[in-house]
Amino acid sequence: MLNVILFGPPGSGKGTQSEKVIEKYGLVHISTGDLLREEVAAQTDLGKQAKVIMDKGELVSDTIVIGMIRNKLEEHQDSPGFIFDGFPRTVDQARELRKALSDYDERVGVMISLEVAREELVKRLLNRGKETGRSDDNLETINNRIDVYDRQTMPVTYYYDKMHKHAAVDGTGSVDKIFERIVEAISKVKS
Repeated sequence: MLNVILFGPPGSGKGTQSEKVIEKYGLVHISTGDLLREEVAAQTDLGKQAKVIMDKGELVSDTIVIGMIRNKLEEHQDSPGFIFDGFPRTVDQARELRKALSDYDERVGVMISLEVAREELVKRLLNRGKETGRSDDNLETINNRIDVYDRQTMPVTYYYDKMHKHAAVDGTGSVDKIFERIVEAISKVKS
């Protein structure tokens, strides 16, 4: 199995690049953001709780997120691998993911972090908010989400650095150029 973590701050292009990676490698996409938004849209109890947290730009509890991830791993045991989009967001989640994958004799192959300047992230997210109407794409929430990422999520890169599984990729330029950089990082794992 090829297990890839696509990592980066809000607005770095994880969703766009995930689609391209999925198409090329046939991986199962696991996006905790999508999973949570599905719960919110379905107005489940979990979705209602998550919406309040997400609208503040804060992180949903590890217990909820890890449970959803384990369900997806179980559901797709015969896949060629997984791409984790925006997960793990904390070192504790990274440890839990490692445990969950090891239950299936699997491991993370590479964690690719998309590197984008803060000003560009804010611009991208404000534009996305205008186009999609997402309630969490307003200036105050965007800045909070980036701050939360810097404070709570960036340490995950150090966790994967220590295991020699982290690849930093320039997340600026054309979608295709960024994708070329990602494929290059993945090819180093596959060779």
